[in-house]
Parts: sequence; C-alpha cells; structure tokens
Amino acid sequence: MSVHTPITAVVTGASSGIGLAIARAFLARGDRVVGNARSEARLAAAAETLGAGPRFVGVAGDIADASTSERLFERAERAFGRVHVLVNNAGVFVAKPLTDYTDADLDALLGTNLRGFVHATKRAVAHMDSRGGGHIVNITASLALQPQAKVPASLPILIKGGIHAATKALALELAPKQIHVNAVAPGIVDTPLYAPEMHGFLNTLQPFGRIGSVDEIADAVLHLATATFTTGVVLPVDGGMSAGRY
Repeated sequence: MSVHTPITAVVTGASSGIGLAIARAFLARGDRVVGNARSEARLAAAAETLGAGPRFVGVAGDIADASTSERLFERAERAFGRVHVLVNNAGVFVAKPLTDYTDADLDALLGTNLRGFVHATKRAVAHMDSRGGGHIVNITASLALQPQAKVPASLPILIKGGIHAATKALALELAPKQIHVNAVAPGIVDTPLYAPEMHGFLNTLQPFGRIGSVDEIADAVLHLATATFTTGVVLPVDGGMSAGRY
C-alpha cells in the first residue's frame, strides 16, 4: 500500500465556490493549502468550514496586486517550505452584451482574470524553477471554447480564451523546467454566482440537462495537478457544452 506524500497547493479565490471545493479536495488527501481571498473575514470563514487546522493558511489581498502573489508564496515557503501546485482560480464573470460593458467591468475583468493570472504565475514559475518543477492549473471557462448566443460574455471570453492559448504556450516554454501547465474549463457550475431560480434556465444550456458541481471541477484539478506526463491541456468539464452545437 502506497503512502501519500503531502504536497502544498496555492489556490487563489479559495474562500467560496470552486476555489473552496479545490482547497477541500487537496486537504482531504492530506495535503496543505495556502488560500487567497480578498478579506481576512472570508478566509476565516473558509478555514472554519474546511476544518483543516494548520494545514490551511490564508493570505488576504487583491490578486490583481502583484504584492499579493509575493505574500502568498512567501507565506507558503515559511509555513511549508515548498509550493508544488498553483491553481489560478480567482476570477470575475460578467455576462452582458458588448455595448453594455462599463469601464468598471473592464477594470475588474482585467484586474482579477488577467493581471491576477500573470502575477501569480510569474511568482510560481520563479519558485518552482529553483525547486525541480511543479504544476500550474488555470481555471478558465467552457464558453471560451464554444461561445453561446444565449450567454453573451465577450470580455470574459476574450480573457479566458487568451489564457487557453497562454496555457499551451507556457506548457512548451516551461517543460524544460519540469513545470506542467494545464487548464480546466468549467461549464456552468452550481456556485453562489447563480441564484437558485436561474437553475431551470441554466440546465437547458448543457447536453446533460443539469449544471455541474464544484466537486466535479475539483476532481479535474486534482488530476491535472498530479499528472506526470500531461501538459498544455485545456480540459472541459462542462457536461458537453463545448462538444458542438446541440
């Protein structure tokens, strides 16, 4: 019987929804998690929910700020010595017609979805390069693989689609450093983002006739975070949304 060797994962946007489920999945395996959220209060609530004691460490701050990523990795190094996995989960999703987007929408999307990805990934690469490698898993969006007329979301698609391309480019760039780079592209998932009264409509957008669960996304993240010969993959976990027209 093999013995699991604990690893350390940095998870951005770890206080709710998909991020909280990802943190829970790592902790359930006996791993350690350094989680980020905007506020200490949200992280304290997450820590209580997870009940992992010292194996969960929270670092509050806006991931769009480069200093937040610096503090995330510094805290991880002090607490656990090494980061094996970065999960770029923090994200903002604003769905509306292009002409309805405001400057505030654009700033939020660019800040969290793009700048946050860049800052955290740069810091992870510097850390992993000096420690023999690691895994980076990006949480993107199935809509960036196959847009839907019923869900106008051109700006999130612009950024998440760019991260799909960057995932492949970074996989090639970082393979010599033994750093794996992959992405999970969720479909519509049951999170606080969607009010329960919306679920009936949302179920119609997916071939399986239901929305996904956060645990189904977390399972895919765990797979990619431990795969030894997989890199440059964008894995849809969307009930078939991106498979084609239906």
